[in-house]
Amino acid sequence: MKNQKQFSKVSCFILDVDGVLTDGNVLVLDNGLQARRMSIKDGFALQMAIKKGYKIVIVSGGNSPQVADRLQKLGVIEINMSVADKKKFVSEFKLKNGLSRDQLLYMGDDLPDIPVMSIVGVACCPADAVKEVKNAADYIAKYNGGDACVREVIEKVLKANDDWEFSIELTSQ
Repeated sequence: MKNQKQFSKVSCFILDVDGVLTDGNVLVLDNGLQARRMSIKDGFALQMAIKKGYKIVIVSGGNSPQVADRLQKLGVIEINMSVADKKKFVSEFKLKNGLSRDQLLYMGDDLPDIPVMSIVGVACCPADAVKEVKNAADYIAKYNGGDACVREVIEKVLKANDDWEFSIELTSQ
């Protein structure tokens, strides 16, 4: 596990969707529509991080307009769906935004996430990530994907930077 000093360097959270922000399950409804489950606690932490000035970047191999809509309502601007090569995307994002490796935290849960984990300062995964991802992670959350694992790592970073304080202004949505 990375020490607290590494978490204090993070200014940008890069997050996978399925298995991280969602529980990794897809509910197929009778009408053919699909639904995913997301944590309200994760949503609150995302809002708090955004309002404190942290960058939130979504990088998903999948494509869910409903998830993108939810994230936009929470204030996330950088939502990237159907990304085939996450490592290339994150490398280009880092360069384009003048960010260092240490400023980046990535959270993923499955094999396509491993290459990205090697190019960030802090690599995290949910408690229910696959074994290979857990082996590549600097930090394994106590919570599962879609069940407040994102809240856990955001809280850890914000506390390391003395930014974890609640005020009523943070609850505008």
